[in-house]
Amino acid sequence: MNAYVGTPTSRVDGRAKVTGAAKYAGEFAADHLLHGFVVEATIPRGRIARLDPSEALKVKGVVDVLAHAHRPALADKDEAWKDEVAPEKGSPFRPLYDDRIKFNGQPIALVVAEDWGTAKFAATRVRVEYEQEAFATDLESERGKAAKVDQPHKPRGNAAAALTRAAVRHDADYVIPSEHHNPMELYATTAVWDGNGRLTVYDKTQGVQNVQKFLCSVFGKKPDDIRVLSPYVGGAFGSGLRPQYQVVLATLAALALKRSVRVVLTRQQMYGLGYRPMTIEHVALGAKPDGTLDAVTHEAIAVTSRFEDFSRNDTGWGEQLYKSPNSRLSHKLVHLDVATPCDMRAPGAASGVCALECAMDELAVALKLDPIELRLKCYSDRDQSGDLPYTSKQLRACYARGAEAFGWARRNPAPRSMRDGNDLVGWGMATGVWEALQMPVAVRIVLTSNGHAEVSCAASDIGTGTYTIVSQVAADALGLPIENISVRLADSTLPLAPVEGGSWMAASSAHAVLGAAEEIRRELARHAKAMPASPLGGVDASDIILVDGTVAKAGDRSRAVSIADVMRHSKLERIEREKLNEFAEDKSHARNTHSAVFAEVKVDEQLGVIRVTRVVSAVAAGRILNTKTGRSQIMGGVVWGIGMALHEETVMDHRFGRIMNANIAEYHIPVNADIHDINVIFVDEPDERINRLGVKGLGEIGIVGVPAAIANAVYHATGKRIRRFPITLDKLID
Repeated sequence: MNAYVGTPTSRVDGRAKVTGAAKYAGEFAADHLLHGFVVEATIPRGRIARLDPSEALKVKGVVDVLAHAHRPALADKDEAWKDEVAPEKGSPFRPLYDDRIKFNGQPIALVVAEDWGTAKFAATRVRVEYEQEAFATDLESERGKAAKVDQPHKPRGNAAAALTRAAVRHDADYVIPSEHHNPMELYATTAVWDGNGRLTVYDKTQGVQNVQKFLCSVFGKKPDDIRVLSPYVGGAFGSGLRPQYQVVLATLAALALKRSVRVVLTRQQMYGLGYRPMTIEHVALGAKPDGTLDAVTHEAIAVTSRFEDFSRNDTGWGEQLYKSPNSRLSHKLVHLDVATPCDMRAPGAASGVCALECAMDELAVALKLDPIELRLKCYSDRDQSGDLPYTSKQLRACYARGAEAFGWARRNPAPRSMRDGNDLVGWGMATGVWEALQMPVAVRIVLTSNGHAEVSCAASDIGTGTYTIVSQVAADALGLPIENISVRLADSTLPLAPVEGGSWMAASSAHAVLGAAEEIRRELARHAKAMPASPLGGVDASDIILVDGTVAKAGDRSRAVSIADVMRHSKLERIEREKLNEFAEDKSHARNTHSAVFAEVKVDEQLGVIRVTRVVSAVAAGRILNTKTGRSQIMGGVVWGIGMALHEETVMDHRFGRIMNANIAEYHIPVNADIHDINVIFVDEPDERINRLGVKGLGEIGIVGVPAAIANAVYHATGKRIRRFPITLDKLID
């Protein structure tokens, strides 16, 4: 039997997804199911003076209209509303809690009816009067009110003085707009009432146990009262880390009406959920004539809501990439009348590294150096913020292999020097970096005498391939065909798992599987050695392995007995083991993934239309558990990076504090016609220190650096440096 880990294994859940057998949160059936439709606020700040549901209640099929003055009890204290990834500072949003309006699009009522169409129509009959208050939604006009956030990055040296003395300086603002999540699956919850006051809640989430604890806290329920499941998720990447408001509303309605209730948000309503915050990234670099850095300063000014302080690490990545004796980093927040931002793929890094890598390209132009040469001159072998070595860092190899595959040596460095007919051709590159994180995860394995194993964990699979990774690792660890492995995920009653995010789930869950499988191996070895005339008699238990459905001596497959025979002889129908895997804290090394991204653009000289015709992404991320799904992850990140560079922007009309393009017709994302050749290269990066398998994770690294590589290519093609994203044709032909 071949090993599965490290091979291009197809998704074990693929058939269920393409045939429609996989069910999502808004698809689970329930008897006497009611449907809820959300009524949203139409002002950004103030209070509800009057909410009149009488006309809505007259509509045939409407069961109730829930609002702040008509609902079951909700928790009062902020702590009850804080889930495991909520910002430390602030008061989490509470839907239908009181008459206060905190942002445009805030849910203020839920119309519940016998069918969705009726609920939607009746929602238009709810009459609302407001007392509006002064508001602000524009980051740039409120920039002067920014307040500093405590960050772990301490200044090194005297960056201001070093910048003043530097022979070559670059100093600029880069503006990253707000970007909203638009997963294929709409946010939905089906809360199934079981008749005894208990609920089974099917929710679109990245963390079922997080949601379950949150709901119990908000509604004052015992853990056994609410069970949360999310077996399949149609995209999330941060938008489902925190419980979204529809799960509160569906649960609220089910408890109030003692019936099952489904709430599915419309695409437009999803723009009232979290988003990547708009940031102004100010980067200043000072260098010697040879390109070595004297100083780096990076300040991020970001949007957050009035009621919570949301921030991520935008500014610290230069400490890990580029050697400089002087640095100063800061992160500031501007509180506006908007919903709280949330994590979006590679939060902090996608924005901050974009600005840093554009600035490095501008410095390379000023120094007349090749962009790769500049990065190699400034290459840091240590994380300067803590003066730590890396568990592994093959970024130099990423530069070399990516450049070779792309053909970088053929690049003419002069802007507007490369053409293809009427198109200006530009080649740009950038570096990517992300953390290699690991979290405690528990796994339960049940091995039955017929040679089948069920692996259970509360972890979610948000489409990244957790079902498949767990199956691969379990198959290898138990010596079984992958067809003999079944995996149960995303049920709050299963063994412990954190929210799925940060690129930590593959490494974390894989090692929990290994831990549980190791205990099963020991049990089988003990029974196999005790069999009469056992071929494993006298063999040390540590030298016994599970392979090809047998319990065997390592290095001598002739000394083996089938797992089925061992269990029959020992009268075992099943062996069940649960293992919590925790990673020992190691502050002696930095842990990161890295990439080198190369992009080719072609720009119509007259019209300014930009096409990204080629991207090469060379990634060093430790051991790749599945080269097929891993490549898919990086490709998806590249596509998202193209969107960030050229398409995505949430447009706010600041006169009304209202999002103007809350749909996927006007909120532009890449489509098939926008995507051309993407070449993914995995650079070999053995890492024996980070964990047993040497796994680092791939979810985030695919997007980091991509927007900057494209922006740098656009400059090379046109000679115009665009620092306000997305780069649209109007900015090129202006």
